[in-house]
Amino acid sequence: MDTFDKREEGFERKFARDQELQFKAMARRNKLLGLWAAGLMGKAGDEAAAYAREVVKADFEEAGDQDVFRKVRADFDANDIAQSDHQLRRQMDELLETAIKQIETES
Repeated sequence: MDTFDKREEGFERKFARDQELQFKAMARRNKLLGLWAAGLMGKAGDEAAAYAREVVKADFEEAGDQDVFRKVRADFDANDIAQSDHQLRRQMDELLETAIKQIETES
């Protein structure tokens, strides 16, 4: 195996690791978002955990995070929770940063 092959293999491993970390971070972010939203809706304990699982599952409907946003937005609207789209998106961004930091700390 020459140097080029070793470099290519190294890039492939890094890409696979980065993809795995991104998937874990998004799933963690969605769980944290679900717990945050559940709290705003007055859910606690097992009910909050179940809601967080629903938010995580919502992410598998389509690529990107619009499906997660749509679910939480609809639930906020149904429960008269006053959060603008901007506030919800900002919370999603902040929780993604939190999730990444948590995963990096665990590694």
